[in-house]
Amino acid sequence: MTTDLWPDLLGCLDLTPLGPGTYEGRSQQLEYRRLFGGQLLAQFARAATLAAPGRDLKSLHTQFLREGRTGEPVRYETEVPQEGRTFAAVRLSARQEHGIVAVADASLHVWEEGPDRQTVDPVPTLPGPERAVQLPLLPWESRAATDLDTEKPEPPGYELWTRIPQAHRRLAPALLAYATDLTPIGTALRPVEGVTQADSGRAFASAVTAHTVWFHRPVRAGDWLLLRQHSPVAAHGRCFGRGDVLTAQGRLVASYAQEALLRFL
Repeated sequence: MTTDLWPDLLGCLDLTPLGPGTYEGRSQQLEYRRLFGGQLLAQFARAATLAAPGRDLKSLHTQFLREGRTGEPVRYETEVPQEGRTFAAVRLSARQEHGIVAVADASLHVWEEGPDRQTVDPVPTLPGPERAVQLPLLPWESRAATDLDTEKPEPPGYELWTRIPQAHRRLAPALLAYATDLTPIGTALRPVEGVTQADSGRAFASAVTAHTVWFHRPVRAGDWLLLRQHSPVAAHGRCFGRGDVLTAQGRLVASYAQEALLRFL
């Protein structure tokens, strides 16, 4: 983690209006081989809420079409095919000079009262600071009771505790979407003996092809959140994972799913 990563990420979420339904966001200043998908997820989330103001993000369904270029801004073009009193739908495309790099469909909703129930396993105790996790692209504190990268075969599940720093409530869904993109592929690799995420480009090639986040309840920055994820299948050059996001009190606030290319070299 670099000292400038957090303000750099916040700056990327400050989208500039270019015209009706069009916004531009700068790219993160990362030493990374391509545009990080989490940046696109976060900027899609911000563009959707700007295109349909007065509502909160309910779901974001993203397809990654081609590799994005680092150091180049991204232009977001939006269309609002449906906007009612409480719901709205937004279609988005993310474009760089070489073409469209990703597309997304967002659904937004005004939070309202209604039945409130959930069925989830209990939340474990937050690990102590000795279990701190350093993820290069995550600019805030995280902990985990088990290791994501393990040389010996382990079950394809992983629980990551993370605490997004204090930020405006409108940014919290975008920042959470960013965080959900980091570890599903590593989780899918846990059963593979002798291979970890660090072997990307040597033992395997990977790239996220689709990612979806559903927001069930309002998300608050500044609180500890548990990202509990599991990869039920890897087959035909692809892997799939899904996860839940829970508060320390056990409230389910979001869920996510990801499909990725996973080719062993």
